[in-house]
Amino acid sequence: MKFLHISDLHIGKRVHEFSMINDQKYILGKILAIAENEEIDGIFIAGDVYDKPAPSAEAVQLFDWFLTGLAGQKRKVFVVSGNHDCVERLSFGAQIMASQQVYVSTAYDGNAAKIELEDEYGKLAVYLLPFVKPAIVNHALEMEERPLESYQDALRAVIGRMELDDGIRNILVAHQFVTGAGRCESENVSVGGLDNVDADVFDGFDYVALGHIHSPQWIGRETLRYCGTPLKYSFSESEQQKSAVILECGKKGDVRIRMEKLTPLHDMKKIRGSYLEVTARKFYEHMDTEDYFQITLTDENDILQGLAKLRVIYPNLMQLLYDNSRTKQNQAVTTIEAMERKSPLDLFEEFFKLQNNQPMSDKQRELAERFLKSEMDEDEGR
Repeated sequence: MKFLHISDLHIGKRVHEFSMINDQKYILGKILAIAENEEIDGIFIAGDVYDKPAPSAEAVQLFDWFLTGLAGQKRKVFVVSGNHDCVERLSFGAQIMASQQVYVSTAYDGNAAKIELEDEYGKLAVYLLPFVKPAIVNHALEMEERPLESYQDALRAVIGRMELDDGIRNILVAHQFVTGAGRCESENVSVGGLDNVDADVFDGFDYVALGHIHSPQWIGRETLRYCGTPLKYSFSESEQQKSAVILECGKKGDVRIRMEKLTPLHDMKKIRGSYLEVTARKFYEHMDTEDYFQITLTDENDILQGLAKLRVIYPNLMQLLYDNSRTKQNQAVTTIEAMERKSPLDLFEEFFKLQNNQPMSDKQRELAERFLKSEMDEDEGR
């Protein structure tokens, strides 16, 4: 069987007050074309379908158009809700849609939806897990007296109830943050990394179609994968090549993966230089000036009505920044003041995260706090 893995559509999103709805319709049209050209059997949509829990009518109509297109192609569709979605709104009409092979996860009630498929290699089970927090799992499993406190424990409890058949191929569609994944600016970050889940929680699955992280990547093994967003939603993603994941499932243990490049209607780019440089025809004549731009001017003095003037050439200029002696001095002062306000433990946590690409666990934080306290007590006793 051949599947397409996408996630984090964020339909209805605005970036620097620019509506992305036309760009989203364009890229969803490209995904429909990929599904048809590749003769995809099913498509996984791993959460954050919408950008807000209460999406606009325009956003809902666009997703309806996309699902209708997939159903018209006779593709199976597997959808889970993300942290940006309202699971009840997203799953409205789920039972009716299932008759058209559009499977949408409902709110977690102690059991994850399971859809069984079959081909020449035997059975294949697709499990749908909406975004869950410990509180959701505690309520569903009636754990109020001895509640699960971490996302890690919550996910272990959820997956433990799935009773996976190791003799068949098992695929999970989920929307969670796996420890070690790299984030970017367009994502919501949980304070202290409390939403982390270790990769080994998912060891029972042949492929895990993840959503939540906007940068395409795999964690620990190629079959535990974030496909990333189909569009760039921040300038920290400007150098990324967005793509959809195509996976072909042969016999048990045989999963072949490749990436299908997604080219947007408007790219997102960063340029810098003086006002005279970036407005010179030689500078921009070979660019697509309709793209979304972040321009950093290096002039010492701000350009009067600079944003309006630059939009004559770059109509989709999203952000205008300055990099000069004034901004560098302000940045240095802000950085020093911010550091002075932080505790030794805060600074140590930041250093740990830079070194390890993940935040400290509760146990590590407790040990660090104890160590720093003992060092301060010793200094006071000297």
